[in-house]
Amino acid sequence: MVKLAANLTMMFTEHAFLDRFAAAVTAGFTAVEFLFPYAHPADEIAARLEQHGLEVALFNLPPGNWDAGDRGLAALPDRRDEFDASVATALAYAGVLKPRRLHMMAGLADRNNETAASAYRSALLYACTQAAEAGFDLVIEPINSRDMPGYFLNDFDWAVQCIDALAQPNLGLQYDIYHRQIIHGDVLRSLERLAGHIGHVQIAAVPDRHEPGSGELDDGRILRHLDAIGYTGFVGLEYRPAGNTLAGLGWRQALGV
Repeated sequence: MVKLAANLTMMFTEHAFLDRFAAAVTAGFTAVEFLFPYAHPADEIAARLEQHGLEVALFNLPPGNWDAGDRGLAALPDRRDEFDASVATALAYAGVLKPRRLHMMAGLADRNNETAASAYRSALLYACTQAAEAGFDLVIEPINSRDMPGYFLNDFDWAVQCIDALAQPNLGLQYDIYHRQIIHGDVLRSLERLAGHIGHVQIAAVPDRHEPGSGELDDGRILRHLDAIGYTGFVGLEYRPAGNTLAGLGWRQALGV
């Protein structure tokens, strides 16, 4: 059976962030993920994790100034110093929170611009090297252009080609089922084809990004398929509840997970 991790950036928003850990445990979760922990001292988050016996599946490197529109820094050559500092910040938090892996966002840039592409590959190699020295894996995630217009990494095949070209043992693919369906479709077959590259999976219903099972895909079949192909990592629940988080969790029983 797949291992589910509640995304505390999107779920349990009825509570303040530091109170969402208790809410997740009350709802039956043993693992969590979140986008960015940096608004809170790492020790405060670690105390919640220890108190509630929770494991961290994943969080992201700092993305730059999110409120100003930044969506990562890796493909922005003129902000390399900021990117390198963001890696150091993420690894400092990771040393305290002990996630399974970290996600590196790419930023808003034209993937067909070789300057941006070269900057991205260089930044990714640097992040992989630094993460490996600290004992962590790194993942990259294609994000659809409808939700995030102008995002550099918006193609699964290009992402896999980049992973293969860099050939770093701690680098993998973050396969988000929601983004995959919007960008390419062909979810079941692509999971089989890309299984050896996948380091982390996330799910939300398409097209509204609500609870699994509420959209156009057979999310129960997809989750069972992950079991069938031997995926043993976490599935992050990166969805926005349609209403109250706890009230909406009936989807787990309905889908048999």
